[in-house]
Amino acid sequence: MRSVNKPDEKMPVRKQGSGERSRERNVGDALRAVYREAVSEEIPGEMLDLLKKLD
Repeated sequence: MRSVNKPDEKMPVRKQGSGERSRERNVGDALRAVYREAVSEEIPGEMLDLLKKLD
């Protein structure tokens, strides 16, 4: 946060610790796993029927 009294003062740079990088990696791994699972799921027959009706 910038100080009202010192507008030229720079905000401190927050360095990532190894724990924070580990959490980010875990979140990335979890998102990739959910994506792979969703992509590999079979499309339900009802959805395919609806799509055929659009043609």
